[in-house]
Amino acid sequence: MANKIDWVYSERLKEHFLNPRNILEDEDSYQEDGKGIVGNIKCGDQMMVVIKVDKARGIITDCKWKTYGCASAIASTSILSEMVKGMTLEDAYHISAKDIARELDGLPEHKIHCSVLGDKALRAAINDYYRRNGMEDKIKKEEAQIVCQCLNITDKEIEEAVLNGARTYLELQERTKIGTVCGQCKEESLDLLAKYKKEHFGE
Repeated sequence: MANKIDWVYSERLKEHFLNPRNILEDEDSYQEDGKGIVGNIKCGDQMMVVIKVDKARGIITDCKWKTYGCASAIASTSILSEMVKGMTLEDAYHISAKDIARELDGLPEHKIHCSVLGDKALRAAINDYYRRNGMEDKIKKEEAQIVCQCLNITDKEIEEAVLNGARTYLELQERTKIGTVCGQCKEESLDLLAKYKKEHFGE
């Protein structure tokens, strides 16, 4: 008889993984006001988030999503889609991966990176809404430089990983997934890893 499999995540994460909310079932008929897509289907991690907005009040009235990702990515985006309903565009834009993890009653450290797809796609959807409505002045420019094109991982995220303890390329990958698809970013990633280790820790 097979042994029972231990579930290493919180019960809230389990609930959102097994019963995800607000999945985009019919993409062709859904009339969104903004759409954001991040990630790369080749690696199995891609996220699309669509939103509807009360234009008079600048409030998100609906949020749906579709993903190819792991349990943590699914649960993270499910709970994110509930969090943002009723929020202003400005407040929703600033939701972080840590906010999402907190709502899920925590995520294992090596799975935190799975929660970044949803909030990145949400920010892209909000910027798309601004673009569609002639509000380019509200679009927030990404100051960070994208290093990994497959997963939209930036130099700022590499720096944050170093600050959180990454010292080797393997540890960097464990925290960000960088270089796990095509690998073309490895050399630049190693350069940035060395740079931030020296800047912050003199290593």
